[in-house]
Amino acid sequence: MNRIDFNGKRISDQNERFRSTKICKELTLKHGLYVSSGKENVKRKQLREPDATKYRIYDALCKHVPQSKSWQELHNRLRTEGIELGFKTKGSTDQIEGVRFTMNNLSFNGSKADRQFSYSKIDYALRQNNRAEQQSLPPVQQAQHRPDHHESSTIGDSIGSLFDMPILPNGTDPEEEAFRKRMQRKKKKGIRF
Repeated sequence: MNRIDFNGKRISDQNERFRSTKICKELTLKHGLYVSSGKENVKRKQLREPDATKYRIYDALCKHVPQSKSWQELHNRLRTEGIELGFKTKGSTDQIEGVRFTMNNLSFNGSKADRQFSYSKIDYALRQNNRAEQQSLPPVQQAQHRPDHHESSTIGDSIGSLFDMPILPNGTDPEEEAFRKRMQRKKKKGIRF
């Protein structure tokens, strides 16, 4: 379709999107079609390679990620199903950038199996699983030091408040953690003009 009018001006195509959406909705209603909400309804027996392998990896990840608490545990569980787990590093450094799953000589990025299985999302899920397990364990009671009668109450109060600062289990300060997250978000956004 020509989008230049007789005066040499460009004709706006802003309504094309709305027309296309309207036509798609009409076809969907006319033929009784619908968009599936997830991968659960896919007929896996009818799939050919490489999609069949991709869905086997997806099913194994759905099964084992919620049960695993570390990368090593996930690696061992996936190996029992014939899936090898590997990491993609950033350049020549040791910084992990992504995850790859290999099965039947076919290799897929984590996000190719499904968006929820990228390296960062699996890592977050494993940390959450580990944290949930640690919180379910009963806390260890520590003996508290009781000051003697001859100690000054003001010194005891000030020293006691020093140790009452909240510290996360991994030894970081919550304020420091919040600052680090803000800086990461800024870094992700990049410089805007």
